[in-house]
Amino acid sequence: MPPSRQRGVSRREFVKAAVAIGGSAALSACLGRESPDLPQGPDDLSGLSRRQHAWNDALRTDDHGNHVPPKHHLLLYLDYAGDGTPADADRETAETALRSLERAYPPNTDDGDIGLLFTVGYAPAYFERFEGALPESVDLPAPEALAPFENPVPDEPDAVVHLASDYGSVLLAAEEGLLGERDEVNGRAMDATFDGVFERAALAEDGRARRTGFIGEGLPADNQDVAGIPDSEPVPDDSPLYMGFESGFEKTQATEDSVTIAEGPFAGGTAQHVSSMDLNLTQWYEQDSREHREASMFCPAHADNDVIEGTGENLGNSSGVGGCAETVEEDARDGVVGHAQKNARAREDGRPVMLRRDFDSTDGDRAGLHFLALQESISDFVKTREAMNGTDAAAEGAVGQRANNGILQYINVRRRGNYLLPPRESRALPTPRPGA
Repeated sequence: MPPSRQRGVSRREFVKAAVAIGGSAALSACLGRESPDLPQGPDDLSGLSRRQHAWNDALRTDDHGNHVPPKHHLLLYLDYAGDGTPADADRETAETALRSLERAYPPNTDDGDIGLLFTVGYAPAYFERFEGALPESVDLPAPEALAPFENPVPDEPDAVVHLASDYGSVLLAAEEGLLGERDEVNGRAMDATFDGVFERAALAEDGRARRTGFIGEGLPADNQDVAGIPDSEPVPDDSPLYMGFESGFEKTQATEDSVTIAEGPFAGGTAQHVSSMDLNLTQWYEQDSREHREASMFCPAHADNDVIEGTGENLGNSSGVGGCAETVEEDARDGVVGHAQKNARAREDGRPVMLRRDFDSTDGDRAGLHFLALQESISDFVKTREAMNGTDAAAEGAVGQRANNGILQYINVRRRGNYLLPPRESRALPTPRPGA
């Protein structure tokens, strides 16, 4: 971990670094800093939702009713270790391992802390090993470039496990328990592991099979000593994300119900998209004015009328850009159009079609973002991304393909992947037609 320029290593910096490094030594060091005293999970798992993505009931909410995400995140990219189609014995082993984690850690505690939440998703490449195709109720295309100015590498492992907790040590222990590197987690024996069933994925072009990150007040500021952020350490101390503003307003998120697949053998599941991005924030903080950042992130009207205070916590449970969606082309002619302003045009019945669970990252010692979104179909993500591209705005003159076009010039999409998150009963090595 790079040394901090101006201060000693805080607990939050240390935990972030330990999660990024991984392994038993990092876990031991992390436990020494965190010392979580978590109860074990339930013996009876029948009360858990069949929706893997049903996290909101476990999350605390802030004073405005916005769900507060877990602080620490880990993405494990995995390949099936066997040949051909998975055997039933492997399914049973994988499911037993997942249930062991659920019995080891509670989703949350009486104090509202997140113990462990996780999902397991499968890429289109996984389902290609079967003769039958996915049902029409599942929209899961291979990942591709979605703008003329991007060229992401497609992530096509068999599976990805998303682990989330308020404690970095929990993520490290859960990772080692799943992969067969620990016999017990949180004082509870692992009844089975992924050893011999899954292995870390071999991703194209040196892709990381293990990706980490964080979100929450103070964490980006504590971890800004990386490439992509100016030496002046400009990230506000109370910002939950590197770009300095609140995100995840309740009214600018899809509901868990609306992103759930409604019919077919995977009813109760959802589609997940993950884009891994580099952030380039030197101009954002050192050349762009505060007014320009507000206009670029939200909309010019917010900047002109001093709507945003600090990181935007005063906005409550909505970014308030609904009316700005009608002035995109006009604002583009005037010189800048906002990120949230463009995305508001992709709403249905006044609500977004995606539920975002993204988080910042220092993977590779540079500022990044793992943009993780849930939606009923990948086409919903594509529609939102097309709105974000602002092609119509760029055609208006003053706004370019990326320049002054929301936040496009500050992000670079390196990798992209699409995944199906089955309902809990078929999350372990599913066939394209569970139950058939």
